[in-house]
Amino acid sequence: MDKQLINFNGQIVPSDQQILSVNNRGFRYGDGLFESMRYMNGAIKFPELHIDRIQKGMKVLKLDNNSHIDSWFLREKVEELVRRNKIGNDARVKLTVFRDADGLYTPDSNKTGYVLESQALNDSQYTLNPKGLIIDVFDELTKPINILANLKTCNSLVYVLAGVYKNQHALDEVMILNQNGFLCESISSNVFVVYDRKLYTPALNEGCIGGVMRQVVMRLAKENNIELVEAQVNPEILNEADEVFITNATKGIQWVMGYNNKRYFNEVAKFLSEKLNQL
Repeated sequence: MDKQLINFNGQIVPSDQQILSVNNRGFRYGDGLFESMRYMNGAIKFPELHIDRIQKGMKVLKLDNNSHIDSWFLREKVEELVRRNKIGNDARVKLTVFRDADGLYTPDSNKTGYVLESQALNDSQYTLNPKGLIIDVFDELTKPINILANLKTCNSLVYVLAGVYKNQHALDEVMILNQNGFLCESISSNVFVVYDRKLYTPALNEGCIGGVMRQVVMRLAKENNIELVEAQVNPEILNEADEVFITNATKGIQWVMGYNNKRYFNEVAKFLSEKLNQL
């Protein structure tokens, strides 16, 4: 098997080559953000939504040259890396941007560095999981609501510890709560709940990631006359809901089968997944 390549600040290098020093701010302080994307049938899905979120995040972190990472940059760099890695037409792509500067907490500049990675996938469409997920609520650590909450920053300890909890309890996924004890998101996805013929999802001011697939699914729901409510969502709804599903840019929609003794259907998840694959 050929060694995988990455793009580090414009240079194509082997993925196992040492590229970061101990002084790297992404390593030291989590001073950066990242974007996971789906490359499908030879193109990035929803590139404008991804670029919009990257640029907004870079502005919040006060990184220089946020406008340089645009649609042209994304398309050219991803296509080059996929071609060099001989991946084919379907892949998971991750772009990480970080403050490439010296200094302790206070940086001496706001220069931007980046790493682009790619990983081959077998599916040329979004695939709804045939077996539903078994979930629980992770409440050992909650997520704060602030200006960073909607971004996918390199500060990810809430998700890491949620993942440890998931493994310890042999679960497929766990739900993360915000600082007020309401549903926020899952480890790597946004959350949707079907209850009383309405589709609920935590509002952005509840601290959830402003997911690209969240935006797409919300649009699909509205276009297909599914009543959508962005709100403060009490975790107790998991005991009463008809359906629960999660969404992210690489997997699309994944349905949940069970929480404690509660079992869910997947009718809306299946319908929206079919509509998603028509885009």
